[in-house]
Amino acid sequence: MPASPNRVLFFDTTLRDGEQSPGATMSLSEKIRMAQQLELLGVDIIEAGFAASSAGDFECVSTVAREITKARIASLCRTVIADIDRSAEALRHAKQSRLHVFIATSPLHMEYKLKMTPDQVLRATDDAVRHAARCAGDVEFSCEDASRSDLDFMVQVCKVAIDAGARTLNIPDTVGYAMPEEFAARIAYLKERIPDDVVISVHCHNDLGMAVANTLAALRAGARQAEATVAGIGERAGNASLEELAMCLTVRKPYYGYEHAIKTDQIYPTVRTLSRIIGQPIPLNKPIVGANAFAHESGIHQAGVLANPETYEIMTPESVGIASNNLVLGKHSGKNAVKTKLEGMGYHLDAAQVDTVLGAVKSLADKKKELYDEDLEALVLEEIYRIPDKYRLVHIGVQSGDTGVPPCAMLVMEIDGVRREHAGFGVGPVDALFSAIATVTGRKPKLEQYAVNAITGGTDALGEVTVRISEDGAVGVGRGSHPDIINASARAYVNALNRLAKKREEISREQEA
Repeated sequence: MPASPNRVLFFDTTLRDGEQSPGATMSLSEKIRMAQQLELLGVDIIEAGFAASSAGDFECVSTVAREITKARIASLCRTVIADIDRSAEALRHAKQSRLHVFIATSPLHMEYKLKMTPDQVLRATDDAVRHAARCAGDVEFSCEDASRSDLDFMVQVCKVAIDAGARTLNIPDTVGYAMPEEFAARIAYLKERIPDDVVISVHCHNDLGMAVANTLAALRAGARQAEATVAGIGERAGNASLEELAMCLTVRKPYYGYEHAIKTDQIYPTVRTLSRIIGQPIPLNKPIVGANAFAHESGIHQAGVLANPETYEIMTPESVGIASNNLVLGKHSGKNAVKTKLEGMGYHLDAAQVDTVLGAVKSLADKKKELYDEDLEALVLEEIYRIPDKYRLVHIGVQSGDTGVPPCAMLVMEIDGVRREHAGFGVGPVDALFSAIATVTGRKPKLEQYAVNAITGGTDALGEVTVRISEDGAVGVGRGSHPDIINASARAYVNALNRLAKKREEISREQEA
């Protein structure tokens, strides 16, 4: 139970539900990095995965449980004893843990997915929650597809879960079907029929664009835990956006009157960390963190903001962690300056990693006049958090122009340490480069997405390229940063190939296990 009746708990499921978003798969090291940032953000509970679903998920839950000390770590499990045991094993090193048990309760799901009667669902709930309560001191129970469940049956299942040991009840709008008023009424109906010390949680999907509105309505009706993801990523249209919920409760605190532990100045760094990890840019018009969120083009708006920012800004950029960038690093910067700056940005690296970043800073400073926070962040992700190299780019060269000769790419690569060289043509310089890389690696991936971004302003800005490729049903998202956009493109493509190779290795290990 929250320490205060007005305290809202934030349950983040970016690493579990969020990762189920197409193209949002993360490696273990990336999940750890994301979990560390979530802890800095101040979330109360981190759902690290579904431990029983795969060896990779088990490893993630287990590693996050060891690494994170302030937030409670949760693992999802079905009402299956083996699932619960597997999750309990993964969480055994956690300082604070939670078993999150779920079963569907809507007529549609019970008949067609579970092929179970209501009585069977009640018995499964009782058995599973009792077993979970013996394995862990903190058990959350979820009625999947609760918003389309019979109201009285939903309450009945929840009471069984409470009697069996659950102290948090999650009421999910699994398919984003609910409207705020009816969802609030459902929560209020449940609230009246359960003990006061049981926390009601909500997990809303965004299929009709109502996830945040439904969550806020539920909080007003008595819920005290909000389940959300960073940037709202997740299945289909995603989940309730954590940053939007947090800022609604912060900016409109006189209206809601609720407390929470989210450190709002960590919101932008958190969203940006996720964006860089999954290779999906932050939309320009994204509330709270989009590039246009604090931009004003209309003359009337500009005049008002110049006179008083509050005329058109209901929050400051600084309040969500968006600050003006100052020149702080360069070729003459020392190790201590780099380390201090990185720690201020939320990156806690060991001495060897700081040395690696310092070398990259000095190298980049020879090419750029000014280094910004975004440049430093790009270097950290490029040098420290990249996927281990099965394929490594050594040298590239591209010739292109309107001479009538097709663009040509020449490259030198290492594949498992073996040096390979190749040259080839394409319809453009990037096409020639990607074709040459595919040929020399012996892969035939399909390019699904290619995006170019300038990390900062100016003609000397680092270019950030994101590519998404697929091969044999697997998807790999790669990123590359470099002042030369062709070089950045090559790095991104090779990074995506390394991710695909890593996935194949993980699948092979799971099959062997």
